[in-house]
Amino acid sequence: MVPIQVKKLTATAQLPRYAHTGPFGDLAADLYASESVTLAPAGESGSTAAVPTGIALGFAATHGALIEDRSGLALRGITTLAGVIDPGYRGELRIVLTNLTPSSVDVRPGDRIAQLRIVERIEAAFEEVSELSQSARGAGGFGSTGQ
Repeated sequence: MVPIQVKKLTATAQLPRYAHTGPFGDLAADLYASESVTLAPAGESGSTAAVPTGIALGFAATHGALIEDRSGLALRGITTLAGVIDPGYRGELRIVLTNLTPSSVDVRPGDRIAQLRIVERIEAAFEEVSELSQSARGAGGFGSTGQ
């Protein structure tokens, strides 16, 4: 297990937690809203908001996290935008939620709003080259498999 420090910034904050643990447990931990927020219908001002979690995280230099959608919310048209938590960030974790539906959506304290996926930090060395090696896929991108 990777130890991650969690500081509660508000009384309504909840620590991230896994719904299922053990050998076949969850890949990501649930994150919870700490304040009420109303997301306006899609296309209106306010359909995207940074929803407070009321927590700050303390990662070792070797780890960080990604914010992921909750599949049940995504199916209902509520999705996350952005979400990389660098190891050195110590501020409040706020989840950028967007409402893609034609109706307002109310988020209440304690609602599960996203998932926190812990990742190992790997720093790459980017090297400019004049050519790339060949691969079977080549430059095939979106739709390249015929699907």
